[in-house]
Amino acid sequence: MINKIFLSILFLFAWFSVYCCTSFVVGKDASTDGSSLMSYSADSYLMYGSLYHSPAASYADSAMLSVHDWETGKYLGKIKQVQKTYSVVGNMNDQQVSIGESTFGGRPELLDSTGILDYGSLIYIALQRAASAREAIKVMTDLVSEYGYCSSGESFSIADPNEIWIMEMIGKGTNNKGAVWVAQRIPDDAVSAHANQARITVFPLEDTSNCLYSSDVIAFAREKAYFNGRNVDFSFSDTYNPLDYSALRFCEARVWSFFRKVDPAMGKYLGYIKGDSLVRMPLWVKPKNKISTQSLKDYMRDEFQGSDFEMSKGLAAGAFGSKLRNSPLTFKLDSLEYGHDRPVATQQTAFSLVAQMRSWLPNYIGGVLWFGVDDAACSLYVPLYCGIDSIPFCYSSKNGNLVKYSATSAFWIFNGVSNFAYSKYNCMLPDIKKVQAHWEKDFTALVPAVDKLAIDMSEKEARAYLSKFSFEQAEKSTDAWKKLGEYLLVKYLDGNVKKEYNGQFVKNEFGIPPSIIREGYPEAFLRKMVKEQPSMRMKTEAEFKKRK
Repeated sequence: MINKIFLSILFLFAWFSVYCCTSFVVGKDASTDGSSLMSYSADSYLMYGSLYHSPAASYADSAMLSVHDWETGKYLGKIKQVQKTYSVVGNMNDQQVSIGESTFGGRPELLDSTGILDYGSLIYIALQRAASAREAIKVMTDLVSEYGYCSSGESFSIADPNEIWIMEMIGKGTNNKGAVWVAQRIPDDAVSAHANQARITVFPLEDTSNCLYSSDVIAFAREKAYFNGRNVDFSFSDTYNPLDYSALRFCEARVWSFFRKVDPAMGKYLGYIKGDSLVRMPLWVKPKNKISTQSLKDYMRDEFQGSDFEMSKGLAAGAFGSKLRNSPLTFKLDSLEYGHDRPVATQQTAFSLVAQMRSWLPNYIGGVLWFGVDDAACSLYVPLYCGIDSIPFCYSSKNGNLVKYSATSAFWIFNGVSNFAYSKYNCMLPDIKKVQAHWEKDFTALVPAVDKLAIDMSEKEARAYLSKFSFEQAEKSTDAWKKLGEYLLVKYLDGNVKKEYNGQFVKNEFGIPPSIIREGYPEAFLRKMVKEQPSMRMKTEAEFKKRK
């Protein structure tokens, strides 16, 4: 019994330390231009923010594929290769199929370390092989059935220009090959999300057009004594990933914060997030207004602004409203457990993206991967067409790593800006947002013009043109962020602020500022300081004269 409890605690600690991703999806009839949209943030303290790439290829019938764990690189085994694969850039292939994920963990006893496929390898192998979202679901589920699944419970967003699905999967335990899973199609006029908590509850068993599931998803639960009710009452989430308070505050809260922005009526689920209500949020909601690609980028920058979980307030936010919270999320004092809130935009993001899929264009033009590294709040989403033939060097995994700084790596350049900004967040963030908005406004205007030129080219010419465009935007924007970091260092050197006029720092003929702004601390923070340390009070002149 003690060992089982210890393993569960260890499992949950590893999950909260490493697996904290978020994914939003928007159906084609819920977007402003008819695009299917999917967002994904890969949030891990141990992951380097780089861009994955696998070129299209042909293989012999006897070819085998070596599988390595996506996160650790550990060799897991071999599987049969297919004859032809698609080109993959990041989490989108050149057929406009996109896949994101978030790890929910689930029942620790269902982890099967003997399986060959981890969740990351499953994603990227499926992208190499699938021409639609439905096909990706079949590829993924067939693979784990044949070769075994070695990760813990996982939610997947699986999208193409016409359909978006949420699939949730968990293994069956050691030496029990395969997985139990369920997938539901999100209505075209709706949005959905998942963030490290399984969200599919009761599902329509007879609606095979919009719901797919493993044949034993209920029978296995009965066998393990997880469920003994009627089939029609079976809930995947409640069975394989039962809710606890941590799941509400750290995971479901991120989904709620997105839902409340697209439909204000979702604010009524605040009690659920706080653990006071048993009424769960729906899997999807219909937004009050259609959602643009830019809006979805901004939703990925959510920090609970305007909610009860506002990150810019409280002692942990410091004097300047920083959302940075040192890990771990939870801590104990006097036998009671406490926790920091966990927003969508977080410091440990390795990379994030918004996948835009457009059915009215050829696939190699229609798919745009808006890609950014590091904390989405301080980052930039750069347009990369899915038809490109390689990746920009600034996003390469060979350009630096977590223990090797590179001055040409986007990951290190963007982290340099955000990590400096956390020290004086509410002052520097507006400067960052200004540059961010400038670039993304330009990108939004550029993409339709690029589409128009590419559509009149041969596919070979168009792919070369789109590659050149994508590379230029990636490298130029990384260079712009390097300059932004230099600007912030000059402006906020040593905690003071230099005056500006018409975009230039005010200085005399010798290059010296005639004055600087010494802003000090906000009054509310000063009151906290003197309350905690009353000895800070200076003696009045009268008091000083009375000294002995």
